[in-house]
Amino acid sequence: MAETLESAQSTSLYDQDFYLWILNTVEHLKNRDFDHLDLENLIDEVESLGRSEKREILNRAEILLQHLLKRCYLPQPENYRSWELTIREQRRQMQRNLKDSPSLNRLLLESLPELLQEARETVQFEYPDQRIPEQLPIDLTLQTVLSESFWSDLPSSTPSSL
Repeated sequence: MAETLESAQSTSLYDQDFYLWILNTVEHLKNRDFDHLDLENLIDEVESLGRSEKREILNRAEILLQHLLKRCYLPQPENYRSWELTIREQRRQMQRNLKDSPSLNRLLLESLPELLQEARETVQFEYPDQRIPEQLPIDLTLQTVLSESFWSDLPSSTPSSL
């Protein structure tokens, strides 16, 4: 396998066989063979990992907010269970991601207002006959969004569960 790893140039290997390029790169890193690393592609891949983590947490947050809005403001009890399951799953996955990458907390907190606006617009478009308020009746913080007590923090006019 070492012969196969060394037989192709690492730059072209990246384009020809990505998995083999990864194995080759890991081998060089483990051996501290920094002279033979394909640094340009390695840097691109590490940056891409960061973008993927960021994208995932923001997508999960928007889905969570959409379902929280649906559950709070749409009088459709037949859908509550499904929305609640989605809420629980998004929270669980977000908490796992935030535990692995705590620096995403700040990004998520800074993005909440924009994500809430996007979630509101999506839900309003999906349900044009319903009115989704511009502002939530509680302060939107990362803690409130990820909290199981989210429902108890809402005014009594909204459904409570979870």
